[in-house]
Amino acid sequence: MFMKDQEVKVLEDLLEDVAPGDLILVHGPPKVGKSIFCYQFLYSGLEGGEPCLYIVADYGSRQLEQRMMEFNWFLRPYIQSGDVYIIDLLTRLAGVKVEDSVTLRFSSVQNLTDLMVKVGVGTRSLFRKSSKFRSVLDSLTMMFAFNPPSLVLRLVKAYKTRISEARGIGVVVHTIGTVEPSIETSLMDLADLKLCFDGEKIQIESSAGRRSAQYTITDNGIEFWGIK
Repeated sequence: MFMKDQEVKVLEDLLEDVAPGDLILVHGPPKVGKSIFCYQFLYSGLEGGEPCLYIVADYGSRQLEQRMMEFNWFLRPYIQSGDVYIIDLLTRLAGVKVEDSVTLRFSSVQNLTDLMVKVGVGTRSLFRKSSKFRSVLDSLTMMFAFNPPSLVLRLVKAYKTRISEARGIGVVVHTIGTVEPSIETSLMDLADLKLCFDGEKIQIESSAGRRSAQYTITDNGIEFWGIK
């Protein structure tokens, strides 16, 4: 099922302040639609001809496909075509024996150096396919649980640099309250655009100022309205 033109237009309006090379921080409490926004961001890009690098850090790559299918967003054809490059950080940690493929690589939330090597490979691969691409890191929760916060911040800086060098648009997801306030402040400072979800409203903050939008989660993803 293709995304409706109006839904894509509203998503573009929401992200109107974003430019190639920018990093978007999607943050808020648990269960407010942060990951669903990422699926929608990914799928709208694919429908528009933009390939995507997706780092799955809180669940496995199979779960990513299953969750997206709940909204009739089918990822498998894009994986097979090479338009989606997935890095799965949790499956091996769960003890499952899996092998890398061309478009699916496995790493670990406990090995951030290996992750960045694979991010570099992924961004180069997608940049060869298209001068425009998207990247999502969903999310930082498990990384903060298994690594010193300062190391995770360095990872986010390196991730932003990789995405910026390739002129992509990156997204990082963070659940508020999982780390010390000082670490969250440093994380906020790295972002070019911040989207704060609270379950009913999104606060949008960039260098251009602040805006807001109402939203609700439906069977077709997140519907936005009242952007101002």
